[in-house]
Amino acid sequence: MKTIIYLRTSTEDQNPQNQLSDCKTLVKGDYKVVEEKQSAFRDKKRPLFDSLRKEIQRGNVSEIVCWDLDRLYRNRKLLVQFFEFCKIYKCRVSSFRQQWLNQLNEMPEPFGEIMQSLMIQIMGWLAEDESQKKSDRVKIAFKNSTKKWGRKPLENVEEQVFDLYKKGKSMREITKKVYYWDKSRNKKFVSVGAVHKIINKFNGKSS
Repeated sequence: MKTIIYLRTSTEDQNPQNQLSDCKTLVKGDYKVVEEKQSAFRDKKRPLFDSLRKEIQRGNVSEIVCWDLDRLYRNRKLLVQFFEFCKIYKCRVSSFRQQWLNQLNEMPEPFGEIMQSLMIQIMGWLAEDESQKKSDRVKIAFKNSTKKWGRKPLENVEEQVFDLYKKGKSMREITKKVYYWDKSRNKKFVSVGAVHKIINKFNGKSS
C-alpha cells in the first residue's frame, strides 16, 4: 500500500508545485504524485481521480494527502461520501490546510471518528458556500461589465449615421465607421440596409 499526494488545479493561474511542497511536509516515506487540472464539481469528469478511487477500492492506497479538502470535492455531500468510502477501504485522508484533520486521525475511536465526521460536514459546507459566492460574484461582475461596455443605444448609432451623412459620406463609408455591440458583446458594423433606412428616416424628418 502506498501514499498518494493528489494535486488538483482548476484554473491556469494555480501552481501545482506550491501545493506539492506543502503536501510533502505531511508525508513520511515514499509517495506518488497524481496531478490533475480540473474542477471538483459534480458535473466535471476527473479521470485521474476516478482511477485513484479504484486503486483505493483495490486496497492499494493507504493514505491520500491533499493541499485542501476542496481539492477533493467542493460539494459537501460528495466530500462526506468520499470520507466514508475511504474509511471502508482503510485509506487515511490528510490535508495541509486542515491541520485539525491530521490531529483527529491520531485520536482514539470513537471520539476521532465522531469529531472527524462533524468537521468534514462543516468544511464541506463552507467550501460549497464559498464556491457559490464566487460564482455569484462572477455573474454580477459580468452583468455590470455588460451594462458598462455593452452595445451602443440605437439612438446613438442613428446620430452617428446622420452626422456622417450630413458630412457627405457615402453609405459604404458609413458602414465602415459606425458600429454597435450585440448581446454577446460582439462588435457589429451597421449594414448598408440599416444605413439606408436611417437616412430615409432622417430625410423624412427634415422634409
